[in-house]
Amino acid sequence: MSESGPNKLSHYDSAGQVSMVDVGDKAPTERTATARAFVTMSPQVLEALPRNRKGDPLEVARIAGIMAAKKTSDLIPLCHPLPLSHVAVEFKIGAEGIEISATAATVARTGVEMEAMMAASVAALTIYDMTKALDKGIEIRSIYLLEKTGGKSGAYRRENTE
Repeated sequence: MSESGPNKLSHYDSAGQVSMVDVGDKAPTERTATARAFVTMSPQVLEALPRNRKGDPLEVARIAGIMAAKKTSDLIPLCHPLPLSHVAVEFKIGAEGIEISATAATVARTGVEMEAMMAASVAALTIYDMTKALDKGIEIRSIYLLEKTGGKSGAYRRENTE
């Protein structure tokens, strides 16, 4: 089992080798996580969203985000596969772009922060893919964990959210 503590990285063993964290002794608990991402785009691209010839970018991004959360352990090497009980991806359109909020939930032995982060990130990338023909200067920024619940470390809520 790997060493852990406030000053140690949990994905390294005592010899300094990368290892998957052993969560076998942990009790399954309800866990949630919400991540955010922001896609900055021009008013012209925002205005064109409903008329996108590829389809509704936000609905395609919602599906992409949900699918990405389900595939997190396939893409992040040391993530445990989790039985997700819920994934939601929501959008808020503002004057400078689109705020993405992705929430993942499970009852498991480890958290769902990476699943929420993956959902927000892939939803943002999908919006870029669906709108890049209109403007290559679209930016994806501010991808972060907003909050999480459950587990040994308890609840977390980011205070500074721009």
